[in-house]
Amino acid sequence: MEDKLILAIESSCDETAAAVVKNGRTVLSNVISSQIALHTLYGGVVPEIASRKHVEKVIPVINEALKEAGVTLKEIDAVAVTYGPGLVGALLVGVNAGKALAYAAGKPLIGVHHIEGHVAANFIEHKELEPPFACLVVSGGHTHLVEVLDYGKFNIIGHTRDDAAGEAFDKVARAIGLGYPGGPKIDAKAKEGNPDAIRFPKAKVEGAVYDFSFSGLKSAVLNYLNHAKMNNEPVNDADLAASFQKAVVDVLTEHSMALVKERGYKKLAAAGGVASNSALRASLEAACKKAGVAFYVPSPILCTDNAAMIGCAGYYEYLKGVRSGPDLNAVPNLKLGER
Repeated sequence: MEDKLILAIESSCDETAAAVVKNGRTVLSNVISSQIALHTLYGGVVPEIASRKHVEKVIPVINEALKEAGVTLKEIDAVAVTYGPGLVGALLVGVNAGKALAYAAGKPLIGVHHIEGHVAANFIEHKELEPPFACLVVSGGHTHLVEVLDYGKFNIIGHTRDDAAGEAFDKVARAIGLGYPGGPKIDAKAKEGNPDAIRFPKAKVEGAVYDFSFSGLKSAVLNYLNHAKMNNEPVNDADLAASFQKAVVDVLTEHSMALVKERGYKKLAAAGGVASNSALRASLEAACKKAGVAFYVPSPILCTDNAAMIGCAGYYEYLKGVRSGPDLNAVPNLKLGER
């Protein structure tokens, strides 16, 4: 089969990204314009500011991706774009740019699910990985345990009942005073602390062994801080960060390994922004090694929001004949597996 080139666009949150991907697994370019410094001033992502920045950056980023890949729009076989889930204003910028480019160049348009993109990031660096396998998806807005039955075909086994893991990281980082973005800051601070210094609760959801709940853990951290403040007791931020992180990582690892064992999977992948957390990666890797299970996780740059993963997911949708029309719209609450 001749080579297929996908131009991909991602703008679901605060990264404006574009990439050119060949045959789903070879990245010719992956350009990311991050807004982290801008949103750090406000302690989190401000949707209106994110949208305006996407408008400013989307065309230069697409041009840079084409230039870096050494291809023209004419040589592209299809345009893939994230259409959900995410911030509605941010998504609309990418969707409209993708629709305009596809229409102007006479190329097929493919709407891609953001979370499917995160899962697909594993295919880029692990050429040997093919479905079926189990996958833990952990990001700022999502925590899912899924079976990847085929390319673009998922069975959700477990999900969070309240806060996503990344959301809990951000809220606890803010409470400790580490600032935004919370995930990387807690990961760094935890390296200086003792993960067994404070025993925090690990929530179990009655009657749903694969579901997650992190709001109780977040509340336990806040209660610990309030108690220390009321009694004028010192707080060791590093121990607190390490103990909180351990509580999250232990639950994510235990649930993932329980699924692998019950369903007989020999492959487990991790995906999403929180999959770049060093403690989680080490914990999952060690558990898989012990169980004789192959473990896959992308490099940190492909765990965070990027367009290469959208190009990969878009390629497999393209092969299946999935096409989006000019009526493609942003769907901020799009569920995994929905179209």
